[in-house]
Amino acid sequence: MKSLDVVIIGSGLAALQLAQKLRSDLHVIIITKSDVRRSNSYLAQGGIAASLSKEDDWALHLQDTLDAGCYHNEEQVVASLTKEAPDLIHELNAQGFPFDENTNGQLSLGLEGAHSKKRIVHSGGDATGKHLIDFMINQLPKHVEVITDAFVYELLVKSKICYGVKIKKEDQNHIIFAKHVVLATGGCGQLFQYTSNSSVVTGDGLALAHRAGAILTDLEFIQFHPTLLFVDGEAKGLISEAVRGEGGVLVDEQGYPIMKGIHPLEDLAPRHIVAQTIYKTMKQGKKVYVNIQQVAQFSTRFPTISKLCEANGIHLEDQLIPVSPGAHFLMGGVKTNDAGETCIAHLYAIGEVARTGVHGANRLASNSLLEGLYFGKKVAQQINMSKNISVERSNFRFEMKKENIQERLPAKEDIQTRMMEYVGIVRNKTNLQKQLRYLNHYHLPQSLDHLSQEEIEIVFMMEISRCMTKSALIRTESRGGHFREDFPIEVEEWLKKEIKHEKKGEHDEYSETSQAIRALLH
Repeated sequence: MKSLDVVIIGSGLAALQLAQKLRSDLHVIIITKSDVRRSNSYLAQGGIAASLSKEDDWALHLQDTLDAGCYHNEEQVVASLTKEAPDLIHELNAQGFPFDENTNGQLSLGLEGAHSKKRIVHSGGDATGKHLIDFMINQLPKHVEVITDAFVYELLVKSKICYGVKIKKEDQNHIIFAKHVVLATGGCGQLFQYTSNSSVVTGDGLALAHRAGAILTDLEFIQFHPTLLFVDGEAKGLISEAVRGEGGVLVDEQGYPIMKGIHPLEDLAPRHIVAQTIYKTMKQGKKVYVNIQQVAQFSTRFPTISKLCEANGIHLEDQLIPVSPGAHFLMGGVKTNDAGETCIAHLYAIGEVARTGVHGANRLASNSLLEGLYFGKKVAQQINMSKNISVERSNFRFEMKKENIQERLPAKEDIQTRMMEYVGIVRNKTNLQKQLRYLNHYHLPQSLDHLSQEEIEIVFMMEISRCMTKSALIRTESRGGHFREDFPIEVEEWLKKEIKHEKKGEHDEYSETSQAIRALLH
């Protein structure tokens, strides 16, 4: 058993930024379930949004974020984020991070969907995430230890105080005590059949928090990226929105531009509108492509995408890249305040696992890496200023429990296929109720001590799928990443209303508990 100052669960940008900013006298451990580079941050092709040009300012960035988020955002948090964004970029630049520059030696600024100005900084064209993670790993200070291939499966909590974690490593269970525990595990894209997410992103942090009694909210708001490379019925990777920002056009197999007349911004419309349009086109039996004829020097501007296409037999000289929407980003998550704190003392959440209020109902492109940088630094400041906390082991008793699974758990592929079909891009009451009945059929064990990592991942996926399905069923409107074909418009009474999940004992309680809503759930 170890006793530490800070345990960080996850190794994406938010985690690495936090670790880098923590005081040097703190003993810090980063625990990651796989390799330190295996994260959504590492896969991020887009850049970081910041108002850096003379034609731009933070207030415009704020407004674009609110517009994309359908005004479900926490405006004060967004204001703080967008104000600090330029300083975060300058800070990275001063540290020596290699941002792309134009011929004048100035930062090159790109345009992406729903942005009113060019404000996206990149590195390596479409390899910003890879370059950032590599840079951050090399910058990690000596007081930060990294443990790879270790799976955190339980938070140790008593009287609403988090004091450590249980982990599995090499089939052995271990306890780590800590004064501060930070969830930085990413989202839950692997709940769905088609996703841009890393294969390790199975909603672990969400389930850990939920089972420990933290509040989850806004889980119905899933951003489905419009353009995943789609070959032989499978999603093969991300085709960045920046391709459309540089002139790419979405067309059907007859060459018709499918966004024409759908939205004033056409191919640069907010992601949920583009994803829904592609989905409807494909439901009509048509294939959808990104036509890259107007994109200058495509292979130079997008080397990562070019290699991805070539590896999957797509010839760029044909100037058509086949695409399909897929799960990309979770706007909701573990509810935090503006300092990253959850309702459980000494437990924090940062990055995609957190519901900070930045993204509202739909994330503005390239705000996710920015959010990771901002809240990683913010939580570091919070922990650095905190008074010395003693973790008295004698105050906490625990034991390894054995609980047999009463019936066989489903395969991951079954969960993913059903979630894509019934809780995917276009939802309705019938499908959501069908999925909820399926999920409720399974008894999920409370004790996970004697389960394998794969079994625990399935339990976590089932638990978060259940919460997400209930949220989507309860919200009888369409807003941002949540689209109900039986309630296709935004409803004023739902504005700012959150559907919260908080587990008390073995029961999940909700903020919306009227008789009508109970009837919906059964």
